Amino acid sequence: MSIVLQGLEKAFGPSRVLQGVTETFDQARISVLLGPSGCGKTTTLRCIAGLERPSGGRIQIDGRTVYQERPAVWVAPERRNVSMMFQSYAIWPHMTVFDNVGLPLRAAGVDRRRIRQAVTATLELVGLDAYAARNATQLSGGQQQRVALARCIVSESPVILMDEPLSNLDARLRVAMRSEIRDLQKRLGRTILFVTHDQEEAMSLADTLYLYRNGSVVQKGAPKDVYDHPASGYAAEFLGRANLIGEFDWRSAGDASEVVLPGGAVLRTGLRERPAEGARLCIRPEKWRIVDADGPDVLRGRIEQASFVGDRTEYRVATDAGSMLAVQLDGELRQPGEQIGLAVRPGDIGIVRE
Repeated sequence: MSIVLQGLEKAFGPSRVLQGVTETFDQARISVLLGPSGCGKTTTLRCIAGLERPSGGRIQIDGRTVYQERPAVWVAPERRNVSMMFQSYAIWPHMTVFDNVGLPLRAAGVDRRRIRQAVTATLELVGLDAYAARNATQLSGGQQQRVALARCIVSESPVILMDEPLSNLDARLRVAMRSEIRDLQKRLGRTILFVTHDQEEAMSLADTLYLYRNGSVVQKGAPKDVYDHPASGYAAEFLGRANLIGEFDWRSAGDASEVVLPGGAVLRTGLRERPAEGARLCIRPEKWRIVDADGPDVLRGRIEQASFVGDRTEYRVATDAGSMLAVQLDGELRQPGEQIGLAVRPGDIGIVRE
């Protein structure tokens, strides 16, 4: 069941939170809406769910218009056939796990026998069948999150909207729940829209990533494509980390090209055309290779800071082109003050606007 937004607008007084969002979220896929607080991600979800009334545009779910400005169409939330999972668990403390999960079915008037069958099967699916009779507040945070997830699944709504559902969990539980959500989506084939401001969460979950800024989608695509080919400095720095170099000269070099950086360092690139005025070079920290300072095609610098963080070492390097961040997954631990060279493959130098 796909979701189509056409020119979706939402304003709270003079503040425009959504500015003409036109996007299609594919059926039976996980679409992740990523961006900082206040950029319009949650408002998009709430408009789709019918919890907020848009200021303009159109929303279609599975080809059916559920909101339209003119001629006016408004379908009530309970008739949109979607489920929503909130940042807070929204679990009733006086109910058992079984009763919490079965609440949507009771509200829909489903008979007791079918409720028991559906809830029992769903609790088995999320690994909570042994906790059915337990009071929901006696569960751990991760288990309460599974209760909230089970409540979304049990109604068999083809669309599940998730608004930062993992933000209250510790780091280890978040990783485990991400895997569970992906596995459940593959087994059940539901359409999931997932809101987060966590880049790692977004990368690990998304089939398609939608990067928001100031009420608009500024870039979308498969996570690896958006990461490897950010369209702007904002995208490069929000999705991961990036070394952005604004001062450089570009020159053709036969079948390839080169950039000349401040201080005279020359790096070969895969850029076929002269970058537009105002463009910046983008080099991800992990793309740098630390080599001898006197090698060819290197940016020379001095290590200012070395931070060992377990699976990698991060270096802050002072160069004539500015301060650079380089990440090494292995190799000898180098010390501050050491003179080094930074080398990069031609294909790992990108161009971003802004």
